[in-house]
Amino acid sequence: MYRRVHWNNRGCKSIVWRCINRLEEKGSDCTSPTVNEQKLHNSIVSAINKVLGNRDEFITILSENIKTIINEESDKKLNDIDKRLEELQKEILQLAISKVDYNKIADEIYRLRDIKQNVLSEKAERQGKSERIREMEKFLYEHDCLMREYDDSLARKLIEKVTVYQDKLEIEFKSGVKIEMTI
Repeated sequence: MYRRVHWNNRGCKSIVWRCINRLEEKGSDCTSPTVNEQKLHNSIVSAINKVLGNRDEFITILSENIKTIINEESDKKLNDIDKRLEELQKEILQLAISKVDYNKIADEIYRLRDIKQNVLSEKAERQGKSERIREMEKFLYEHDCLMREYDDSLARKLIEKVTVYQDKLEIEFKSGVKIEMTI
């Protein structure tokens, strides 16, 4: 994780992004590079322009991502789990009526409920990702000119995260597209 810092390095004032470990832990042996904010902004503008310049290619990738997300079989999994839960509930009711131990079936019901909750969470996550991809497609269709300067609100709408390496940045868009830029 990085934090924005106003830096005064030997009388030269600038704004940089530094690793939080280097800022909070004195004596930290963190070797993450410090990134000049202007260079970071230029890299983000270049990445967005790269996406805009290759609009057709990226729209194709986004469409494929949407198809992949939509084609997941979570609905089938949910139906199978619901059917099995219904069967187990009938069994547990019969065992309870006949006063037989039903702990194994109860454990299976709890396990299936946990699985169902995980599947529902994954489904919601996929729907969110699908929506972000659609927003990215919409942006690509609506903007036909290249960015000239950094726009923080636009960057926050489009970019999921920026990963800093020693000699490059990896800019990941919310749509899942990743672009590497040298620093």
